[in-house]
Amino acid sequence: MPLTLNDILAAAERIRPYIHRTPVLTCESLNQKVGAKLFLKCENLQKVGAFKFRGATNAVFSLSATQAARGVVAHSSGNHAQALALAARMRGIPAYIVMPHTAPQVKKEAVQGYGGQITFCEPTLEARENTKTEVIARTGAIEIHPYNNEMVIAGQGTAALELLQEVPDLDIILTPVGGGGLLSGTAIAATETHPNVRVIAAEPEQADDAYRSLQAGTILPSHNPKTIADGLLTSLGTLTFPIIRARVEQIVTVSETAIIEAMRFTWERAKIIIEPSAAVPLGLLFERKIDLTGKRIGIILSGGNVDLTKLPWQAETHP
Repeated sequence: MPLTLNDILAAAERIRPYIHRTPVLTCESLNQKVGAKLFLKCENLQKVGAFKFRGATNAVFSLSATQAARGVVAHSSGNHAQALALAARMRGIPAYIVMPHTAPQVKKEAVQGYGGQITFCEPTLEARENTKTEVIARTGAIEIHPYNNEMVIAGQGTAALELLQEVPDLDIILTPVGGGGLLSGTAIAATETHPNVRVIAAEPEQADDAYRSLQAGTILPSHNPKTIADGLLTSLGTLTFPIIRARVEQIVTVSETAIIEAMRFTWERAKIIIEPSAAVPLGLLFERKIDLTGKRIGIILSGGNVDLTKLPWQAETHP
């Protein structure tokens, strides 16, 4: 059965004891910059610093006792790895995380700090998949995919549900898109509860597979994406793409320059620490590729995990 609003409502109840209900903030400087009224859903202040904790928690706590006892597994070097490790620790079960040995040390330490048991592999998709398969064979753990999982998608949709409960009269909701878990969950929550709300996604120009997929009507995998928004490198999933195709108005691509400008402006003027991926929807507004002047716009700031030694406005770190 396809995912419904009821799945997201059930997820909201299931994860309520474990997550932060993140604040919705405004910034007059941002409003003036883009010519619209913005409402920022601050998932950068979520546990593990990203919306990913919602989906991971819903997936982990949806498992039966028998399933959970086997533990959970995923290959990830990003926010999903940390989210799954913490959600598993909260349920008292093991989390097996497959990470490339080239992953930043700060990410390795974060996963270990949340109790994840890391197995390192070579930095290729084939190596990650093969190592994950070996871990499953050895442990019997249940795979929790970072976005192509119905319980994960339902959990991610709870952020938009909260946003619309707090600010019900939005014209538009913007999210970034990578694998599509946040976007597809948001689209279900928004279109089912507020049918007049337009859902639009933003994607880096240099990782534009979701944009191309929507134009083509079929999933077109990402080819050698190179963007500062490293959380948006993945391709759409078989579960997320049909939802996005049915419920999302459009995907708009954003330049690297606009992503960096939006991130820096948000740090400096709104005093909100966001990662590059979270800045992509703001970059859409900065570039004004579509006219959203005067609209009331909700933006899900997807995360705030930043390597402070490699800030993207430092010239030597530009891609």
